[in-house]
Amino acid sequence: MMPVPSPGPVPGSTVLPAGFPHPHASEEAREIAEKGMILRVQVGSGVHGTSITGQDDRDEMGLCLEPPQFVTGLARVPDGTGGLAPSVRFEQYERHTAWDRLGGLANRSGAGDLDVIIYSARKWARLALAGNPTVLLVLFVPDHEVVFRDEAGAELAANAHRFVSRLELVAAHGYDTKYAMHALRLGLQGIELLSTGRITLPVPEPHRAYLRSIRRGERPLEEVLDAITDAGERLARLRDSPAIAGQPDRGWVDDWLHRSYMRFWGRTR
Repeated sequence: MMPVPSPGPVPGSTVLPAGFPHPHASEEAREIAEKGMILRVQVGSGVHGTSITGQDDRDEMGLCLEPPQFVTGLARVPDGTGGLAPSVRFEQYERHTAWDRLGGLANRSGAGDLDVIIYSARKWARLALAGNPTVLLVLFVPDHEVVFRDEAGAELAANAHRFVSRLELVAAHGYDTKYAMHALRLGLQGIELLSTGRITLPVPEPHRAYLRSIRRGERPLEEVLDAITDAGERLARLRDSPAIAGQPDRGWVDDWLHRSYMRFWGRTR
């Protein structure tokens, strides 16, 4: 494995877009996410280097530590603003600025929109330990793409290697140009992760230029599918290698969660 860098805190904004009538977008959920935020970064095409100018929204993802009553008790948050539906457990705050336009929740994000999701650290950890490639990427984002990171978030990023294992990393996608590009990107990043313990962001050349050419529709579908298949086969060989841990370091993650929550609760009493 490559040496693990030691990232530090990055001061920045914890402010999130206002609540909305969506199950994970109540004002109470927003307040929990803002006050307990430990990490917030850009993800998606922008950080991969595969975006096309004028066509992409901005995707952000982060983690927060919720108050003790949401962990050790039965506290819940309203089901969006208005609170007419039954309350829900706090697992994340999710907000898309595209919802603010006429059409609301039915709108798809476009150029200039912000899509942000701040997970409970416990939910994020469950997804990351299962090998979810989307959530794992927050550990490898370069500092200039970090919106906010405190001490707990920095410790987590410095221990990204503890999440590397032979668990499945490739997601299934459709075959329009954008999804085909992302399918190949996931395969290439999975190969790098299992080979080095890290993911380089943005995607290094020559892969980045090739992925962008797929996104622009410049590669025939048969060629792209062959590349995806090849990446999947290489990833499968790496996944079965005895040099790669069979499981992530769940003990360290459990300890980090316990220490981080206890410190946060101690500061907020």
